[in-house]
Amino acid sequence: MSMAALPFRFNQRPVVVVMGVCGSGKSTVASTLAARLDLPFLDGDDFHPKANVDKMSRGIPLADEDRWPWLSILGSAMRKAAEERGGVVATCSALKQIYRTHLSDAVGLPMVYALLDGSRETLLKRMQARKDHYMPPSLLDSQLAILEWPGPDEPVLTLSIEPAVDTIVDELESSLVAMTDGTENSRRNS
Repeated sequence: MSMAALPFRFNQRPVVVVMGVCGSGKSTVASTLAARLDLPFLDGDDFHPKANVDKMSRGIPLADEDRWPWLSILGSAMRKAAEERGGVVATCSALKQIYRTHLSDAVGLPMVYALLDGSRETLLKRMQARKDHYMPPSLLDSQLAILEWPGPDEPVLTLSIEPAVDTIVDELESSLVAMTDGTENSRRNS
């Protein structure tokens, strides 16, 4: 897996958002990272209002106006968790730069995003294999269409979804340690 070092440095552990389109493995990667770091895990899907879930369940993509309240609620929950525990790992599709900016503003703490990237074929296969998820595979193309690749001025690491989850999390954890100037252990001491 290839991942260029970010030109960002933090004097504390940043809040981590694992992002990407549906089927990229956000929840699996983020929950594994959170467990390793002994930090709370917040799944962005759990913060969607019922109207958003109903809309997506019917195969209707969300519009920007559907996302703003969700991003604000998620950002507030992330800030609270990070302040209470010294960090948090969350998931959020964060497909557009403006969504990432809105979420970062709502959190108000140093943040880094980890974009999980994979081929359409791999993503579709994963979505088709999921059981009991409200997001139908038919929404994959709409998500791919609005995905804005992060620019060099954004604190975003890009990781392939092809390796095993532990390999992805190893790489992400190593990058986070490097970005905090080695001033803190990667694992939280309880």
